[in-house]
Amino acid sequence: MPEPLKIAPANGRLGILTPGMGAVASTAYAGVIAVRKGLAEPIGSLTQLSHIRLGKREEGRNPLIREFVPLASLDDVVFGGWDPISPNALEAARTAGVLSESDLAPISSELEGVVAMPAVFDQRWVKRLDGIRVKTGENLFDLAEQLIEDIARFRSENSLERVVMVWCGSTEAYQEASAVHDTVESFEQGMRENDENISPSQLYAYAALTSGVPFANGAPNLSVDLPCMIELAARNRVAYTGKDFKTGQTLIKTILAPGFKARMLGMRGWYSTNILGNRDGEVLDDPENFKTKEVSKLGVLDAILQPEVYPELYGNIDHVVRINYYPPRGDNKEGWDAIDIFGWMGYPMQIKVDFLCRDSILAAPIVLDLALLLDLAQRADQSGNQEWLSFYWKSPHSESGSPEHDIFIQQTKLKNTLREWMGESPVTHSEAG
Repeated sequence: MPEPLKIAPANGRLGILTPGMGAVASTAYAGVIAVRKGLAEPIGSLTQLSHIRLGKREEGRNPLIREFVPLASLDDVVFGGWDPISPNALEAARTAGVLSESDLAPISSELEGVVAMPAVFDQRWVKRLDGIRVKTGENLFDLAEQLIEDIARFRSENSLERVVMVWCGSTEAYQEASAVHDTVESFEQGMRENDENISPSQLYAYAALTSGVPFANGAPNLSVDLPCMIELAARNRVAYTGKDFKTGQTLIKTILAPGFKARMLGMRGWYSTNILGNRDGEVLDDPENFKTKEVSKLGVLDAILQPEVYPELYGNIDHVVRINYYPPRGDNKEGWDAIDIFGWMGYPMQIKVDFLCRDSILAAPIVLDLALLLDLAQRADQSGNQEWLSFYWKSPHSESGSPEHDIFIQQTKLKNTLREWMGESPVTHSEAG
């Protein structure tokens, strides 16, 4: 068996800061508060509900993950965040319309108490939104320092032992890394000079890593997966992970595609279209913001199906992704998939999927899990990219350049990492308990 890691205990209170307090963040806050009050179950959360098999099946050791590894208790979690629009989490939740008033009423005072700090916001990156509660400063470096001060004040006012940050803000306009992102020094100089290639999410990532706060990127933005941020995380020994929460349509792809490949069924095309409203749909209605999301979504199939290994099965796939803003849907996104596969002797077959999902309901438990597991990694002195958390991401960051997208392999990697950290042998053949 491997030697267990020395993991600091989860003593004291854990702060979870979210840049963005819209539909996803307010739903996550509400769910945790409701669970603490005994009003709901944490459905969708691996850290709260999933078991983990230890040793051989006949040993019968199958504890809950939260009983096996020293995770922070939900009773010790404190929420905070920034938002350019909503003044507090209750108003944000009511505006988003994800949760019913009957579910919000019993927890309204707690949600109202989560007051949003003014946000770093630049409409160049999200053209469809207007920020009204926005920080001002001499330059971007000044804005980053204000975020660092916010983190310190949040930690002090709530008597927190530890803090993690999970980006729950909007998808920013598409960009590629530039020279300003090469080193910490070039990035800091770029902030002082208001370099146009520095986005708000990068300022949050910089503030978190500078403050020793683990960072998770819930959108497809370039933020922590940049040379300067990787260097900063290493310098300050901070854990990070990302990017883009794996929720609706991409979740379905990473479940179905491994099954087709397992049976060696060929694929000719996969057409995906989404209709959604809410703030997310409005932002993605802009072509530059959609391109950021499109790149994140399109990378999944190639990584799973390996067309370079199986060219006769997967070497000629038309993979199309569309997103359409449709306000009546609100947060209840509808994802249509038309999948063209072929089997024995090349005969074609079709599969149609219509997933009427609730995006924030799927994302909220991911926010919780990532916060608790990043906090665990930090206490285990596991700095840098936490690739074992790829289970949660549409576009996981991999320093090798070849991220894993098969959700079943990702699950095994996640659980085996926990096993090894706790001194248990890995399980490779079955997760069944």
